[in-house]
Amino acid sequence: MNKKYALYIVTAIIIISVVSAAFIFNNYNAANQTNTQKNISVIDDEGYTTNLNSVPQRIISLAPSNTQILFAVGVGDKVVGVTDYDHYPYNFSAWIEAGNMTSIGGFSTPNKETIASLNPDLILATPVNDPDVVTLRNLGYNVLVLNPNDVNGILKDITMVGKATGADQNAATLVNSLNSQISAIEAKIADANLPKPKVYYEVWTPPLMSAGGTSFINDVLVKAGGINIFGDESQQYPVISSETIVQKNPDVILLPSQMANTGEAPFYGTVDDVKARPGWSSISAIQNDRVIIVSGDLFAEAGPRIGDQIAAAAKAFYPELFNSP
Repeated sequence: MNKKYALYIVTAIIIISVVSAAFIFNNYNAANQTNTQKNISVIDDEGYTTNLNSVPQRIISLAPSNTQILFAVGVGDKVVGVTDYDHYPYNFSAWIEAGNMTSIGGFSTPNKETIASLNPDLILATPVNDPDVVTLRNLGYNVLVLNPNDVNGILKDITMVGKATGADQNAATLVNSLNSQISAIEAKIADANLPKPKVYYEVWTPPLMSAGGTSFINDVLVKAGGINIFGDESQQYPVISSETIVQKNPDVILLPSQMANTGEAPFYGTVDDVKARPGWSSISAIQNDRVIIVSGDLFAEAGPRIGDQIAAAAKAFYPELFNSP
């Protein structure tokens, strides 16, 4: 091989190496830009469009259910602020005391000065925060409002949060898993072909409030194989009368347990207090001892534990199907 030909070969190898390195470098940059410089547009549950010019790195949650979604889709490391009522999937109170997380205040009373000090590039809110949402948006913050009224709405919100935070694939995997869990519960109930129980879910008292047909809790009860006795109410959480409950004669009464981080007793007192309400002794659920306490935190949160909510309700309705070892 003469020297001139060898020089050609060496030169060609160098050129190929440089081009290959440039190709790899450019593709590496493109991958990084997907994570940090991605233009994102999302429409929240109130129809508001939020445009993000990069994947959020500092996120504040104004509701426990929103916090759970963020951690479930794998972006919990970007959460810098939560409410005093957040308790799942971690002990956030301990984190706050240790200085590893910041409290932005109460569920309905977020501290806007604290929020500003955290310099968030995304805030997840609920309709409870609507007055604050307007203020925060006017101050230039990106705010998404989550307000699902059924199970599909919760799954869509998980997808929306995944898109907004650059965690699309994680969100899709979670939604698929939840759909499988819920479908398995529904199939087991359908195969058993048992009578559907009439259900009363108590949201609050006084005044007495229950879950109406436009609430996500109604959809939980239905997917768990129950018939919500107030499913025909158009309000999410209508005020109802004791006499109407007696008249509708539920087979099962569900009472939410004490909420975490409140230090308060359940609003209804005890199961015995409920059974002793005037006129309630004639209700089938009372007579058959089917007044059942479910997790107040679980049933109050429209988030990634929706499959567990349906499972808990199904267990209450059909113990013969779901209590077996």
